[in-house]
Amino acid sequence: MSHIAARIAAAVPADAGEIARLEAACFSHPRSENALREEIAQPERYLLLVQKRQGQLEGYVGLEYVLDEGYITDLAVFSRCRRHGVGTALLRELERRGRALGLRFLTLEVRPSNAAALGLYRGMGYWEEGRRRDFYTSPREDALLLTKYL
Repeated sequence: MSHIAARIAAAVPADAGEIARLEAACFSHPRSENALREEIAQPERYLLLVQKRQGQLEGYVGLEYVLDEGYITDLAVFSRCRRHGVGTALLRELERRGRALGLRFLTLEVRPSNAAALGLYRGMGYWEEGRRRDFYTSPREDALLLTKYL
């Protein structure tokens, strides 16, 4: 087990503030601390985070699932922690937990212009299954639908 994988845990409501700060640094439409706290409390959703090292959150990934279908809601890593295996470790753990839940697949949306994210997902076996026109705003852009069958 890598040193990063050893620090992955499910988020608890007290983590919502740090996750909100990470979203504000990464997303054009971040969620509020209260919205994240509510999401963490829902049984069919969970967020995994890389535990703080030296008091700092490094990244998180979110999952929503219905029956045997999994939807990756977000993956965010602070810029100072990118290219160090944080995103890969989070996805591997999410896939492991998805298999344990009996999910058939995981799917997500990503901006076609997000080359780093596309490289990560494609490198881990996620393939393009479709496109949502004008899905994103600020700036307006389509979303690629990527899926990995478990």
